[in-house]
Amino acid sequence: MRVVISPAKKMITETDSFPIDGLPLFLERTERLSSILQAMSPRELQALWKCNDAITRLNVDRLAHMDLYQALTPAVIAYEGIQYRYMAPGVMETAHLDYLRKHLRILSGFYGLLRPFDGVTPYRLEMQARLPVDGFRDLYQFWGSRLADQLASETDLVLNLASKEYSLAVEPHLPQTVRFITCTFGEWKNGKVIEKGTMCKMARGQMVRWLAERNITDAAKLPAFDQLNYRFSPGLSTEDHLVFLKDSVD
Repeated sequence: MRVVISPAKKMITETDSFPIDGLPLFLERTERLSSILQAMSPRELQALWKCNDAITRLNVDRLAHMDLYQALTPAVIAYEGIQYRYMAPGVMETAHLDYLRKHLRILSGFYGLLRPFDGVTPYRLEMQARLPVDGFRDLYQFWGSRLADQLASETDLVLNLASKEYSLAVEPHLPQTVRFITCTFGEWKNGKVIEKGTMCKMARGQMVRWLAERNITDAAKLPAFDQLNYRFSPGLSTEDHLVFLKDSVD
């Protein structure tokens, strides 16, 4: 089983806590993206990133000094979003970190597909960014089937805990021999399931931690997830779409 998750926009450099295991698999293509971004003006980058002046200045400076080979942070530590805070890899036991090494993969517009302890440097580039590259209209075309092909070479079961923006870079390209299971974390309201962004991110991170703590590799065990007051809803779920509803009282 491989568990795929989204990256986070907020990133840090932390070279002291954990060593990296190696470099990302698609670093040559990352270098191409880096060179294209470095050739763009600050105004062009701000339009691409859709961010404020302060974040633009930060990331323009990062690009100017970017080194893809030195002073790197393990990917699972570098990302600082809500999902990663709930996963809390920094306080995991060794056995749980080994589970992440084997089973967790991070989708990235810049790096493509990351193993948790691949060394990365802070960047800003979302998968849905409208960045033409070498005749490709956007990053989905640029990465093509590479990410799905890599996952298919590793497993016949992908657990999708990524947002739609990122899962779209993988799901359409997977062969039929690979089972793709998506989890939805929501609330039942007015006769339908409502997903809330922050709560989804919390639940996804918590599920990764739950999987690691129990060394789960069997899809049949996934409905047992019951963290953060979520419960599996068999009536709303299908074989490859698992729905978890949050209890009305926390």
